[in-house]
Amino acid sequence: MIEKKYILAFETSCDDTSVAIVDTNYKVYANTTSSQPIHNDFGGVVPELASRLHIKNITYLVDTAFKKSGLKISQIDAVAVSVNPGLIGSLLVGVSFAKSLAYSINRPLIAINHMIGHVNANKIENPNLKPPYLGLIVSGGHTEIVNFINEDEIEIIGKTRDDAAGEAFDKIAKLLDLGYPGGPIIDKLAKKGNPDFVKFPQAMNIKENYDFSFSGLKTSVRNYLKKNTEEFIKKNLTDIVASAQEAITEILVKKTINYAKKYKIKTIIVAGGVSANSSLREKISLESAKINCRVFFPPIEYCMDNAAMIGCAAVEKLFKNDFANLELNAFSTKGLKIL
Repeated sequence: MIEKKYILAFETSCDDTSVAIVDTNYKVYANTTSSQPIHNDFGGVVPELASRLHIKNITYLVDTAFKKSGLKISQIDAVAVSVNPGLIGSLLVGVSFAKSLAYSINRPLIAINHMIGHVNANKIENPNLKPPYLGLIVSGGHTEIVNFINEDEIEIIGKTRDDAAGEAFDKIAKLLDLGYPGGPIIDKLAKKGNPDFVKFPQAMNIKENYDFSFSGLKTSVRNYLKKNTEEFIKKNLTDIVASAQEAITEILVKKTINYAKKYKIKTIIVAGGVSANSSLREKISLESAKINCRVFFPPIEYCMDNAAMIGCAAVEKLFKNDFANLELNAFSTKGLKIL
């Protein structure tokens, strides 16, 4: 039996400061996260404000994580941190803190790609989940279909050419003055609406093409709102947002299932903040069952940015002694990659 080890993990890629402690069996002992509601006033994340609040919150969250877990810092076997992609200033806070802490307690440092972290959030409830599987990774900044061949080899099947799915939700919510982040707000309202009320476009709806584009949807919604009165929009708000959500989720599911069907994929995992969307979960579960394919989602509380997923992504690297040195730096390049 492999000896259980503990990982202290940090996630500061955007506007959520998060610190977690997990073990090598993917058990979460603490996952403490501080959100930054100040960004609601601007309809999106202000990078400089996010960086400053990470600095303010991170030490408190470390203390809270240890109190919640009942563990001591001497019991930690490794320190993990997300190094990309994300806002460079925000990433630097987490990377700098993690490097300093790892050095001070003489523990190895593990560098994690933020999107790989989202994928590994699925292991919290399914610790035996192993590749090969097809991943639909959808968040505020990223939308990709990825073939996970094994733990060390991936193939990008398709990705967004412009806006990500979560970004589309946020921008549409902003057009309607619904608040930020837009995804959860639209999801809630859409439950009461008719998804066929407006036929918004599904861009790049082309056979054998697995890329996405959502910028045109934002423009289409904006033009639709301009053509109608405030009274009409208010009266039909739930139907309008349900229709916009339908345009986003339908194309995500269609392309993922088409690829899975063509190449006889038997397991699909969904990851990222948009994986919490109820319409997406319902659609892809239904379509996966039709082709005899299993589908996995992270627990709702681990869909958004969190450090527990970073700790889970570090487990395999800890077993392989795949460590970073103290010259590690953050970088903001978009996309999923195995570091």
